[in-house]
Amino acid sequence: MVYKVADNILSPLGATTAENYQAVKAGRSALARHDQRWSLPDKVLTASLFSKEQEKQFLISGLSRFESMVVTSVREALSQTTLDVSQSKIILIISTTKGDVELLEESPDSDHLSPADSAQRIAKTLGFTTDPIVVCNACISGLSALILTSRMLEDGLYDHAVVCGADSQSRFIVSGFQSLKALSPESCRPFDMERLGLNLGEAAATMILSSIVHSQWNLGPGAIRNDAVHISNPAKDGEGSCRALKAVVSDGDKESLAFINAHGTATIFNDQMESVAIERAGLAGIPVNAYKGCYGHTMGAAGMLETILSMAAIDDHTILATQGFEELGVSGHISLSASHQSTSKSAFVKMLSGFGGCNAALLCNKGTVLLLHHDGDDVTKEPSLCYTHRVRITPDSAGVDGRSLAIEGTGKDLLKALYHHYVGDYPKYYKMDSLSRLGFVASELLLQAEEGRERFVACDDRAVIFFNRSSSVCTDRQYMETIADPENCFPSPSVFVYTLPNIVTGEIAIRNHYHGETSFYILPRRDDRLMQQVLHASCLDPAMQSILCGWLDYEDDAHFEADLRILNKSV
Repeated sequence: MVYKVADNILSPLGATTAENYQAVKAGRSALARHDQRWSLPDKVLTASLFSKEQEKQFLISGLSRFESMVVTSVREALSQTTLDVSQSKIILIISTTKGDVELLEESPDSDHLSPADSAQRIAKTLGFTTDPIVVCNACISGLSALILTSRMLEDGLYDHAVVCGADSQSRFIVSGFQSLKALSPESCRPFDMERLGLNLGEAAATMILSSIVHSQWNLGPGAIRNDAVHISNPAKDGEGSCRALKAVVSDGDKESLAFINAHGTATIFNDQMESVAIERAGLAGIPVNAYKGCYGHTMGAAGMLETILSMAAIDDHTILATQGFEELGVSGHISLSASHQSTSKSAFVKMLSGFGGCNAALLCNKGTVLLLHHDGDDVTKEPSLCYTHRVRITPDSAGVDGRSLAIEGTGKDLLKALYHHYVGDYPKYYKMDSLSRLGFVASELLLQAEEGRERFVACDDRAVIFFNRSSSVCTDRQYMETIADPENCFPSPSVFVYTLPNIVTGEIAIRNHYHGETSFYILPRRDDRLMQQVLHASCLDPAMQSILCGWLDYEDDAHFEADLRILNKSV
């Protein structure tokens, strides 16, 4: 079992978890107007942003704004413990969507723009000796990080983990959401009839977890599932979210649930999808709430912040109100309240969804351990992992199972030639960014080597898990070109979506109708041992029977590598 031993929330509402909880309980919101903040075409912006005075309290010399937020939050959480982070059995895991991307505007040619670089500086500042892992899984990153951490501790790979979710807002991010027409000019209204869209927010939130230091709060099962429908629109039937919810809540657990803390972005389609997923999962009778009306969408911090806040609410025997909500505006039969409610129950479910079709759910419980029943599966057995086929592509070569492919061309021309020769029937390929094209072509070669088109029937629950170092920096630079000139700013929504590296996992899930887990991790360097640890821990999910996985990195047209394999599990 994995236990929470300390936590912290650093947000515009406060510098500690207690300050944040009391602010939310008092009905406060950090959302405010910040017009003309970044010289963007749409000058109206309602968001939750740190003030200059608050920044002075957490900025650390030698670190970026993003890095300072993480270090400050982690230090506050660590101050509540006696842990020595220099020991070998403790790991730092950071969840973020864009990390230090705001530095791209200052140094577009810098070689230190990857979240992995930030994670290394953060780890060194804090005194960690183990390599950090960055979880970059769009809006579900924070919850993905908690799920990964729980698995790695359960697997005995580490005794303790420090997990921090963070994102800072910037011209890059705000312009992208404006281009998608997703932002509300007013404070957002989750699940409400009059909702107009989301607000952005910034925060850092930390949780320290342990498998040997017991406490009242424990993390139950977690699950990540894909819609396999669209890279930016949620499935209308809530398929992926419904699957994630069903994977973490058994019939016996429902009576112990105080509430479901939803994503609740206040966008038309996300709120609708979540309501349908909750009802389909048989949880319509459980109270639902959302915190975006207090913080906005804090992206990589959302899963962490909202889980910690929900724990504080249970400690206070309270179901927090959904700020901004008045009248239900979704078709799913769910129950929300604009006022706080009392509860004597000790568990809740946190759920999120994000671009790339990813969805996550996590069961958290105070006191009595909730056990998940998996249709007779014995999850105590040690999984046996077997790699089958392998594909490797570099700028000047391509091979399958050690056999070189005779294809002319180098760089992106090589990828185009591979696509035409071995695929050729998927026009969406031309809309993809370079990282997604590389992953798509490599996966097609891999699956053709495996079993051809029979995969459409045989592998509905297959997972797609990738690792790299440079995140989506190649596409980040392309998007930056569309907003670099304030006088000629035309942010491209089609490019912005691909500035999330996990989109490639969604593209592969859509192509092959995979509804299993899709996850993307960023490492300081290629480390096969650490990758194997993550994959082995992921197989603790009993649904994880087969994974399309490996290293997938695209720095530029002259520097890229795909080294993918099929990993099958047996027990």
